[in-house]
Formats: sequence, structure tokens, C-alpha cells
Amino acid sequence: MFIPDHHRNDDLSEIKAFLKANSFGILVSQYQNKPWATHIPLELEVNKEGKEVLTAHIAKANPQWHEFDKNEEVLCIFNGPHSYISSSWYKNEEVPTWDYIAVHVYGKLSILSEEEVMASMHRLVDKYEAHSKEPISLKKMSPHTLKQVKGVVGFEIEITDIQAQYKLSRNRKQDHPKIIAELEDTKNPMSIAIAKAIKKGQKAD
Repeated sequence: MFIPDHHRNDDLSEIKAFLKANSFGILVSQYQNKPWATHIPLELEVNKEGKEVLTAHIAKANPQWHEFDKNEEVLCIFNGPHSYISSSWYKNEEVPTWDYIAVHVYGKLSILSEEEVMASMHRLVDKYEAHSKEPISLKKMSPHTLKQVKGVVGFEIEITDIQAQYKLSRNRKQDHPKIIAELEDTKNPMSIAIAKAIKKGQKAD
């Protein structure tokens, strides 16, 4: 994606933390000569070869997987918080804009075995059930229920490139106090998250 230099984030540790916290993404690949997108959890993990990968699965009923092998690379899109930024918050006249955090991950996709898919599902459920009031476990489910794994195609994506855009009014530092105050005053969770990200960027600078 196009990223102006002052919006680019090259801090891999911060980006990886973002991917783990915002793992519900969009898998984009070519199917029948058109871009095809599926919204799924894409978990950042390290595979048995020690390589960083995204692990996921889709339904076999989804035709996207039939042409996975024809794609040299696939794209995974992850979105974080975003918010409208009114130019009335600036000291000088300017047009409004939008602040946001977005990460694009490119990689090479390979299909997982049924055993590997089941293992990834155990990790997925354990991760998201950890904070449930009454957490479930696939270990306690019947073989009949777990047969549903046969209805999905699991895969991992070996990461070849990561592009991160943190558009956080970095070119308007003189307006940060007002922008942050106005974002927090909206009481909107997304806007408040952007205000928090701007504050964090201030400390990093």
C-alpha cells in the first residue's frame, strides 16, 4: 500500500503486538482472475521450521481455496482503530482527514494437514476462551462434533513482507493536544483508541 514516510511504522515488535491484538483480518487472493476476499482470524505464530507465519482456515464451501496454489503471494489486511479528524481542531485552516492504523502482510500460502488444522484450532479456541466466564475446550468435545474439521481447509502463510501504516496526525504535532482532547471527548471507543495511539507516538518521538 502507499505509505508516506511520516506514516510508516518499521517497529516490528510493535507491529507483531498489533497483529496479535487485531488478528481478525481479510485474506485476499486471486480466484478466477479476480481478487477474492475472506474475513477470518489470522493468527501470528511460529511454525515447526521456526518461520513466522499466519495460521488460519476457511470453509471448504468457500471456492477461494481451490486456486490457492495458483497464487504466488497472498495479501492479509489487518485494521486497527480509526477516526475522523476535524480540521476545526487545527490552529490553522486545513481540510479534515482520517487517522487510522492498518497493516498489510504478504506471504506464500501452503495447505495444512488435517492433524495440523486440528492443532491450530485447539490453539485458537484456547486463546479466545482464556477470558471467558465458562471457557470451553475442544479437548472436552465429542469426536462427532470435532468431525467438523473435515469441512474446513487449514493453511499457513509464510510471511514475505509487512507494511504498516500508522496515520496518527504525526505531521500536525502542534495540534496534538487539541486533537487528543477532542477525540477523547467523543466518548467513541475507536476515537479514544486513536487518541491513545497518538499519545504513545508522542512518547516514542
